[in-house]
Amino acid sequence: MNRQELIDAIAAQTETSKAATGRLLDTLIQIIQSEVARGGVVKLNGFGTFEKTSAAARTGRHPLTGGPIKIPSTCKPKFTPGTAFKELVKD
Repeated sequence: MNRQELIDAIAAQTETSKAATGRLLDTLIQIIQSEVARGGVVKLNGFGTFEKTSAAARTGRHPLTGGPIKIPSTCKPKFTPGTAFKELVKD
């Protein structure tokens, strides 16, 4: 399912316009992204948790030469599905 298909499905189930649903979805995504980027956590009960995690600097191997390379520390977004979501997918 892509973005437009998601908008169509939400609009059909909520009986709202596709334009309003698209704006709502864009706003939801923007709020989640900005909160996680600031280091906050967004918890949606029954769905999951969005958060920012950090990976420490480490030494890796260059795939062509096999020589060591330094990989800098970085921050990444992380999504952890909630229990209800895990159970739904498991079946």
